Amino acid sequence: MILRILLVALTLGFLPVVVAMPVAAAQDPENELAQRYAPAVRLVEQEEPCGHGEPFIPSDVDAFMDQRTVALRGPWTENDLVAIAPSAEDIGSGLYEYHLDFPGYALSPGCDYEKWARRMTRGTDPTVYAHVATQDDRLALQYWFFYPFNDYNNLHEGDWEWIQLVFDASDPAEALEQDPAAVYYSQHEGAEVAEWGDEKLELVDDTRPVVHPAAGSHANYYDEGLFLGRSASQGVGCDDTRPPTNGVDPVVQVIPSDPEAARQQFPWIGFKGRWGERHEAFYNGPTGPSTKPLWRKPISAAENRERDRSYAVPAGGLLGTGATGFFCDAVAAGSDTLRRLLTEPVPVLIVLGLIIGILLYAASRTTWRPTVPLRLAHRRAWGQVYGAATRMYLTHPALFVGIGLLAIPVSTVVAGLHSGAILAGAAVGVDASGESGGGFFSLSVLLGTVLTFFGVALVHAAATRAVVEIDAGREVGIIRSYRLALDRPRQLFGAVAVVVVAGSLLSLSFFLLPIAIIIILRWALVVPVAELEEHSVRKTLRRSGELFARQPFKIAWLVVATAFFAIATGPIVGTILILISDAPLEVINIVAGIIYTFLIPFTGLMTAYVYYDTVVRERLAEEAPAVEQLPAEA
Repeated sequence: MILRILLVALTLGFLPVVVAMPVAAAQDPENELAQRYAPAVRLVEQEEPCGHGEPFIPSDVDAFMDQRTVALRGPWTENDLVAIAPSAEDIGSGLYEYHLDFPGYALSPGCDYEKWARRMTRGTDPTVYAHVATQDDRLALQYWFFYPFNDYNNLHEGDWEWIQLVFDASDPAEALEQDPAAVYYSQHEGAEVAEWGDEKLELVDDTRPVVHPAAGSHANYYDEGLFLGRSASQGVGCDDTRPPTNGVDPVVQVIPSDPEAARQQFPWIGFKGRWGERHEAFYNGPTGPSTKPLWRKPISAAENRERDRSYAVPAGGLLGTGATGFFCDAVAAGSDTLRRLLTEPVPVLIVLGLIIGILLYAASRTTWRPTVPLRLAHRRAWGQVYGAATRMYLTHPALFVGIGLLAIPVSTVVAGLHSGAILAGAAVGVDASGESGGGFFSLSVLLGTVLTFFGVALVHAAATRAVVEIDAGREVGIIRSYRLALDRPRQLFGAVAVVVVAGSLLSLSFFLLPIAIIIILRWALVVPVAELEEHSVRKTLRRSGELFARQPFKIAWLVVATAFFAIATGPIVGTILILISDAPLEVINIVAGIIYTFLIPFTGLMTAYVYYDTVVRERLAEEAPAVEQLPAEA
């Protein structure tokens, strides 16, 4: 009887404990708040292993603990091995200036980290870590994302990113009774803010913010697109969140706001070292969440990094030029050069030295003066060609700027014709967006390329006719220059079409690319030949090749260097504006495009002077081969 009574008493006393445990967990305000606002992550889809896209997921840190492929290294030298397969307890004892080392070499990652991370995270769920912190009677709900590798301009092992929701509440229970006041998404050194209810803030289930991590950098954005990053220390460049994307709903693990409880449940949160191998500058592995000012002072730290928008990179600039696109490519190339300079300094310095040496040698071996631009039919050294074309342009700026500005409506017509072709294809049942549209899309791109070059060729032709009229002492204006340029439209546009189509088709194959380059260079003088000599399309192309064969290196140098100067100047100016100003990117792209339109006529002038130089040399060689170099002008 006594035993029965004791059993009943123990049972009755124990049942409330058993029942109360899940109820207490469900009613924990901190956990409930973290689960309610769990982020919905949209990762850029990776269509094939080691290809474009995001291969890494927000990862469970425990998946990398106790792993024999991970090492803990000390602060004495960069290779001091302390432990293999360190545990969360090993690193969580407040180690300072230590670092974890993953298998691979961050500055030359290849596909090593992707393959390793896939093996480490197999069988685990995508994970984010929630943390609640308060400051000045306001509450911050943080979500921390860990990625095994940062495959961006600033290559490094390990990557910690975050988003933060701010409540006008003093504790989680009060926060549960209201909506967040603001949301912050980490973006390199900054944080983009949105008010709750902003149009750009997409929600799932009315509470869960949608996060678009950029491929490689993992900077967090509110939308899909190509965005501009401006962080000097974490990597300047462009962040890509463009579709297609894959939706991920990470498991939320809550790191208690009480420091002691946090260290007991998540020992690794006490690690003061770096979550990746040590390297120079921004190639270093990052430190963990608890070392960040945001962890201790969430409100002021977020507000100090706050910006109200991220700048989307426009799809293209005026006339196909884009300062922002140039910026993306240039910074990526510059970052790669810097990385190679750190890892392979001797080859990089040799290549840079050779380029500088060649340029200095070429500049010292040419003649720059005199540069009188008149009397076109004279031989000129390449330095004199540059000087003559420059003086001609600067002597008649209104004429040549006007000729260039007419390229804007020309490009508009080109774009309209291109769009019309696509619409026409759709009208006859060609679905450019489906699988059957691949060939049509390639043809439409080729058509757009041909039409764009028609516009440039027309500007070159007008500039050529203008300089001929000026040299002859006749009055010429913008309209007359274009009227003269259209005297022989069949020869001009027919020859240009052949050049563009042949070059485009050959350039589709890597092995045929050298042939494409040679063909394009041989036909570099088709515009002045078509304008100034009366030939058929076929003869125009053959005549251009004959002239090129007389001085191929000089013509190739002048044409390529001038084209690069015209194409790159506007974007370079735009890039400088991006770095030193806060001007809207659309405006910067327009500036870059306008500069380009100013320089198109200059490239036409250069081609005209090169043409006359070559023709004179040809005639002198036929008439008097022994005659020495004539002065540039009388």
